[in-house]
Amino acid sequence: MAGLAAFGLLAAGCSTGGTGTRDEGEAHTDKVSHATPSPSATSEAPFKKVNAVQLLKADPKVSERVKADLKPCVKSEYPIDVSYGHVTGAAGQDVVVNVMTCGDAVGLGSYVYRADGSSYDNVFTSEDAPVYAEIDRGDLVVTRQMYAKGDKPAFASSEIVTTYRWSGTKFAQHDQVENDFSKSVGNDEGTEAPVPASP
Repeated sequence: MAGLAAFGLLAAGCSTGGTGTRDEGEAHTDKVSHATPSPSATSEAPFKKVNAVQLLKADPKVSERVKADLKPCVKSEYPIDVSYGHVTGAAGQDVVVNVMTCGDAVGLGSYVYRADGSSYDNVFTSEDAPVYAEIDRGDLVVTRQMYAKGDKPAFASSEIVTTYRWSGTKFAQHDQVENDFSKSVGNDEGTEAPVPASP
């Protein structure tokens, strides 16, 4: 009897003509406003290019030897590399300039210029050739190639890599690594190309 009553209730519920989930009305088609991403507050304007040759020539901290070698290699192309970034904690940009030789790109001098309003101050100079400086994650990394007697320009015996960090008024040495290189590379003997492994 109880089962018959339950069946009756079920049948009554199914015969109401309901439309299932559509009884609540159709889904709203109002447009949902999506938040438009705004530019990040930390995004910065592009770095301002500087005339590095002019900076070097007007800088009394650049030696006369380097200035004498600061000549175009081809037409108006000077043997310099320029990097822009932040290594001194200044609000403005910092500029790292490397001067090299035209023939074999040996680093003659590395310099860091710190923006001071519309001008730049030289806050780091290294002319212990061969030398090359670069910006690495906010640090100044200076590499010096070390040559032994008989070394070819392309194959130094070792290199010393020094990491500097800005201490508030100047750069202070933070870390130093020396890498010794193999003497067996760069000889005049021919070397056969390695045979690829069979699949």
